[in-house]
Amino acid sequence: MAREICDYVRIDHKKVERIKKGIPDDDSSQKMAEMFKVLSDPTRLQIVSALELDELCVCDIAALIAQTQSLVSHHLQNLRQMNLVKYRREGKMSFYSLSDSHVRAMLAIARDHARESD
Repeated sequence: MAREICDYVRIDHKKVERIKKGIPDDDSSQKMAEMFKVLSDPTRLQIVSALELDELCVCDIAALIAQTQSLVSHHLQNLRQMNLVKYRREGKMSFYSLSDSHVRAMLAIARDHARESD
């Protein structure tokens, strides 16, 4: 397999500086990587996909994805820590939903990309 390296080193400093301003800094890159890491789990993707359609309690989510309430709660905690889902309390019940339209947009883009890859 051929190595993909330049035979001749010539750096376009103007281009490098222009692009450098447009890429995330280390802190932002770390946060983005953590968000993608959380979403890389198939169970968590099922949870956020369900929450894209409606607000749900842990019991409903567990029934939908055929997992225990304990496991669903654990996944929801991870999703909440990354600000991907939020919850509201109604008496003793907690209802979960997506945090904002950005999460919905990420899911739509990922779903479209996965369909195109088939």
